[in-house]
Amino acid sequence: MVIGYTTGVFDLFHIGHLNLLRKAKAQCDYLIVGVSSDDLVMYKNKHAVIPFEERMEIVKAIRYVDEVVPQLNMDKMEAWKKYKFNVMFVGDDWKGTDKWNKIEEEMNSVGVKIVYFPYTKGTSSTLINQTLERLRGEQ
Repeated sequence: MVIGYTTGVFDLFHIGHLNLLRKAKAQCDYLIVGVSSDDLVMYKNKHAVIPFEERMEIVKAIRYVDEVVPQLNMDKMEAWKKYKFNVMFVGDDWKGTDKWNKIEEEMNSVGVKIVYFPYTKGTSSTLINQTLERLRGEQ
C-alpha cells in the first residue's frame, strides 16, 4: 500500500488546496494530511484567519483525504517516523530550494519519494486575504 503525506496551513480553503489533495490522492492508496497549527503558522510570521480546529475539520471533510493530523513543527523526518509514508507531495514553488533539497536527501535516505505538483496559478490564501482587505477598505 502506498501511503502519501502532505501538509499545509489550508487557511481560506480554495481550489489550489483542492487540486493538491486530488492529485495527491490519485498517486497513493492512503493520504495523510498535516494541517499546520496556529503556533506553527505564527512561526512563519503569519496569522491564519480560520482557527486550527476548524481548518482540521474542513480538510477532514474532503473526500480525497483519509487521515488528518496536526503539523506542530516543520520536521518532515519526525513526521515520517510517526506516519511511515512512502511518498510526500509538495507544491513546486519549493522545488530546488536549499530547504527542500535537504529534505529530499533525508527522505531519499529512507526511501520516500518527493512529488512536486504545479502551484495553482491565480489563487492563494494570501491573494484572497489581500483582496478581502482591499474590499473592506473600500467600504
